[in-house]
Amino acid sequence: MENVLMFATVLFPIVSALVELVKKTFKLPKNIIPSISLLIGMIIGTIAYPFTEMDVILRLWAGGIAGLAGTGLFELVKKREGNTK
Repeated sequence: MENVLMFATVLFPIVSALVELVKKTFKLPKNIIPSISLLIGMIIGTIAYPFTEMDVILRLWAGGIAGLAGTGLFELVKKREGNTK
């Protein structure tokens, strides 16, 4: 479990940056941003296989944790309503 959390910590800034890029690029309803963040995190976790020897399911968990953590961080800072830019 420690490996999953360490890998999620490494993935967190990458996933957060990609989610912000998607938010700035596309006009999306704000209520689907956490789902998009989770999906991006899982995708990044899956394709990061050259950097770790963890199983695919553990990389998926780490990516999901990183995606949800990235969304939670931004939601704590700002109260948001409406659509993205």
